[in-house]
Amino acid sequence: MTGAAMEREPLIRAFLAEAGWGDAGRMPLGADWSTRRYERLHGSGGTAILMDAPAPWTHQVAPFVRVCGLLRALDLSAPAILAADAENGLALTEDFGGMLFADLLDRGEPAEPLYRLALDVLVHIHRNFDPSTSLRPFDRALFLHEVALFGEMGVPALAGRPLDPAAAAALHAAWSEVLTPGLAVPGSLLLRDYFPGNIMDLPGRPGIRRCGLLDVQDAGIGPISYDVMSLLEDARRDVPEELKQAMVERYLAAMPDLDRAAFLDSFAVMGGIRHARILGRLAEIVAANPAAPQRRFLPRVWRQFHVKLAEPVLAPVKRWVQTHVPDNALDRILGVEPK
Repeated sequence: MTGAAMEREPLIRAFLAEAGWGDAGRMPLGADWSTRRYERLHGSGGTAILMDAPAPWTHQVAPFVRVCGLLRALDLSAPAILAADAENGLALTEDFGGMLFADLLDRGEPAEPLYRLALDVLVHIHRNFDPSTSLRPFDRALFLHEVALFGEMGVPALAGRPLDPAAAAALHAAWSEVLTPGLAVPGSLLLRDYFPGNIMDLPGRPGIRRCGLLDVQDAGIGPISYDVMSLLEDARRDVPEELKQAMVERYLAAMPDLDRAAFLDSFAVMGGIRHARILGRLAEIVAANPAAPQRRFLPRVWRQFHVKLAEPVLAPVKRWVQTHVPDNALDRILGVEPK
């Protein structure tokens, strides 16, 4: 246990005691990409999951609790909240077990049924969720803020030099231009990090309730294309193109009132933004520490980003990248010698 975790231990023990889990056995489950920690508790009433979100993640407990409630109101499987102390960043939740979609895929389980189930959850949300619900908006300002990381941190790491003000302004203008078609689809609940590593298989539940939803604290209201893209263009794994296209067609068939061309353009723009944001962060990390474990994701995200740049709707960003990011930038960061 780290020093920071030890400092929070009296607070955690008091929280668990008040929730009736003070005598439970505790097994660490590790941290995610943030500094949140998780433990599985074993008590007389079964098991539960403790989420410990110290600063700077304390503020995420309240939206996590709220979004779980919204999803459960749609008859979807988000964890039941057994107890929460939002002020101190603690929550005790239902235990969904250990069958992540990502682990099932890694074990060689057939991919199509898993992706089909995950996609059908999105269809259910997009058909039934009230987009007027008060949640943070994934709007132009938010997307421009998120993708700014690509210019501020990623491009200097990739190009080996900081951006001058004129280049930074031109990049901002390019992203702003492509966001017009990017946002030209209906809005709904946007989960943001919807991919196999955040989805559990719950075999005892029927239909789409078999899909357990995790890590929903960053949800908001935004374009319906985003979570479909997030599911099918995962930074952590390759999704076969044939499967990806089949799932896009399945989604469009289930949403017959959608403008197909507008959806596909928005899908491309949302992919460009997400891949650019992740690429910026990964490039920054690997440039500072070439041995960082995140290094293994960098080639895939680089490839995903450049595939998206080939989409006509992203032409303004493509022109900027061709001017300001060297073709060999990835090799330089990874230390690959030129041939």
